[in-house]
Amino acid sequence: MASTADFKNGLVLKDDGNLLQIVEFQHVKPGKGPAFVRTKLKNVVSGKTIDKTYSAGTKVETATVDRRDMTFLYRDGEDYVLMDQQDFDQISVTPTVMGEGARFLLENTSVQVSMHEGLPLFAEMPVAVDLVVQHTDPGLQGDRSTGGTKPATLETGAEVQVPLFINTGDKLRIDTRDGRYLSRVND
Repeated sequence: MASTADFKNGLVLKDDGNLLQIVEFQHVKPGKGPAFVRTKLKNVVSGKTIDKTYSAGTKVETATVDRRDMTFLYRDGEDYVLMDQQDFDQISVTPTVMGEGARFLLENTSVQVSMHEGLPLFAEMPVAVDLVVQHTDPGLQGDRSTGGTKPATLETGAEVQVPLFINTGDKLRIDTRDGRYLSRVND
């Protein structure tokens, strides 16, 4: 059990049989009336976000979440096979648990997986990854000053928008949270 004073981003609560992760919270002390805590909670199973208000000092049940460092090994059909870096156990994780950032994963990439009672809840990818462009059309000479973008297919098969000066074979740094091009990487 935890009090609203113990709230912090990332804390996972048990509420009506659901596991809810605190995305953000705010302690509010109005001029009149008692203090309260306004929270934004994300259901770690379904991914839905809800807003909920707690009275200050309310006791809430917390869930024990174990964060483990794992290595992405390979895809097995739709699922991702990961290996625990401490005990070398392998688990199979669904695309829903892995999230959108999984499309940028290369083999042997480290991923942090949050587990509850042996079940994977969600995975946190590295914020940025370096990937090679497998294919992109050449930029046209007159287009270079417009700041436009073009599609590029990366070595993982993911497609992102890149500046016109990027060529096939270039190594790029990509943000895994939104698939945004960050920079070109020089080896």
